[in-house]
Amino acid sequence: MTARLFLLTLLGLVPVMLVPTWPTALIVAGVIVVAAVADFFLAPRIHGLELQRTPGPMVRLGNGTHSTLSLINGTNRRLRLHVRDAWVPSAGAVETRSRHVLEPGEQAQVTTELEPTRRGALPGDLVTVRSHSVLGLIRRQKSIDVPATVRVLPPFVSRRELPSKTQKLRELEGRSAVMIRGMGTEFDSLRDYVDGDDVRSIDWRASARAQNLVVKTWRPEKDRRVVIVVDSSRFAARRCGEGTVFDAALEASLLLTALATGAGDRVDVIAADARVRAVASSHRAHDPVHDLSVALTPVHPELYEANWESIAAAVMQTSRQQALVVLVTQLDEATFAEDILPVLPTLTTHHRVVVAGVEDPTLEELAAERGDVEDVYTAAAAESERLATASLQTRLRGLGVSSVHALPEKLPGALADLYIRLKVTGGL
Repeated sequence: MTARLFLLTLLGLVPVMLVPTWPTALIVAGVIVVAAVADFFLAPRIHGLELQRTPGPMVRLGNGTHSTLSLINGTNRRLRLHVRDAWVPSAGAVETRSRHVLEPGEQAQVTTELEPTRRGALPGDLVTVRSHSVLGLIRRQKSIDVPATVRVLPPFVSRRELPSKTQKLRELEGRSAVMIRGMGTEFDSLRDYVDGDDVRSIDWRASARAQNLVVKTWRPEKDRRVVIVVDSSRFAARRCGEGTVFDAALEASLLLTALATGAGDRVDVIAADARVRAVASSHRAHDPVHDLSVALTPVHPELYEANWESIAAAVMQTSRQQALVVLVTQLDEATFAEDILPVLPTLTTHHRVVVAGVEDPTLEELAAERGDVEDVYTAAAAESERLATASLQTRLRGLGVSSVHALPEKLPGALADLYIRLKVTGGL
């Protein structure tokens, strides 16, 4: 029923008030009922209406997209329609309602602007169509499922740091020749021996010709392997800053992938918790960062414990040759000691391992509070948590594992700097 029927009912009260008798009331009520029933049968049925959604291109979070809804009148009657093109709230549909008059066989298109507020595959909701006649007293309504999904990729805000990090890597690689032992490295040049050089790098033939000790210098290989493991367990679901820990881990992974592939390295990314959720590789990828974004778009943290034994097995299966393995996870002392430390020897035996953790920005604020007794205890607890993390990093350093612990907005840059440092010093 529409507002017109309500107004018609109010209008019918006028003769009833002027002639307040039962026959008058019955006549007015009968006229209203007959008009409503007649209008119901006059309103065209919607079964012959064809609907199709065409989602717009995938975008990164923070950018807008659109969806096009096509309406085709497959009936032999004129259709007067009110259409609501509904989407899930996180899709940010701006204007979802529209009106159309379609002749038989005619079609129309409705473009709905979308401003997504979260990452992921955002589905369209039901399309609700109302059909009415010229009177507009009664409308036929039907909600139709028209499948469509808009993909919203991670924002990759840290992309702005990529040019500076790439330039820094090129400058450091161009300035210094790095000594690396073993086969499979690129020979750079010869130089005089200085105290502290590895005697195994001495070139005896060149030394004999020069009448002085000469050593070989090498440059890091351009095709090293980098395996990034993104923890998507319950720890990754914790709110941290404006997003979650998992969002910060994605930003760090994207920047490292862009930097490493630009340096000629092969990057594999594994998102896992109790099981492996997604795998992406830069091998034969035209745009590794885009492919990684697409692979990780539907992945959200699960409230499960991470199975680090299966994760370690997945890493070993991904790269059997020596690689830089980056574990982006929570630097929690208890969890680390129980779950991750037992599998570290398996990884460190074959690979160079780096652990990256997201620092909670509220800890620094809580540690600075000194208002009352309760604030002091809270500050002590926050400082204790920070000291435990620092102790864990020291323990990892003793095991030969490098670590990075930074705020969400600083973690991508800090991890990239560590990669550059390992790259130019032959640590990969």
